[in-house]
Amino acid sequence: MRLYDLQVDELRKLEAGTLGREVADCLDTNKLRLVPGYESHDLKHSLLDYKMTPVDEIRMQAFMIGNGNISIPSIAIFTFGFILLPYKWIQFAKDFRLGLNSKQIKEWTLGEYADKDLIQLRKSVILADKTRYKLEPLLKKLAYVGSVSAMIAGIFGIVFCLPYLFSPLLEDLVGAGFPFVGGAILFSAGLISMTFQNKERKGRNETSYNPAI
Repeated sequence: MRLYDLQVDELRKLEAGTLGREVADCLDTNKLRLVPGYESHDLKHSLLDYKMTPVDEIRMQAFMIGNGNISIPSIAIFTFGFILLPYKWIQFAKDFRLGLNSKQIKEWTLGEYADKDLIQLRKSVILADKTRYKLEPLLKKLAYVGSVSAMIAGIFGIVFCLPYLFSPLLEDLVGAGFPFVGGAILFSAGLISMTFQNKERKGRNETSYNPAI
């Protein structure tokens, strides 16, 4: 952590109004430290002006999903908020659409943008691409993440229930039998979905590189 503490010290030395200085001030205000591997997460909070609160964290994930940053943690956090905060659905939809129409920032790093003016960066990102409705790639990523999640959940259900299927007690057999079958169905559905996606992707690649077309 010493290396990351030194990095924050360097950010504090930047001019007021820069992205890096805003990140340092945000960390200090919330009494937080840079976490290895999550520097870009703090960058997004400051750049997009989402506070470090549970609700704003979910809002930011809605923005990032719309912006093309599809990952299991993002989906999990957003799903958690979507289920528990139905009165925020309209706000989440607005954040999603805002991310959809903004410049992609999932690859941005503190090292590259720390010394840039924060206001100018926001102007260059937020609503910078009002005609970018690339839903197809987004839906394909969502389908892939859903397939992987289903397979993981299925394997967990199968492994967890398997020992109880050898129990001499009828209660154990019945109690474990249904989740075991459910896990098998989840895994099979995820595997079939991923197979179709891979075939579709392979077909597109063959079409793209076919010199006769």
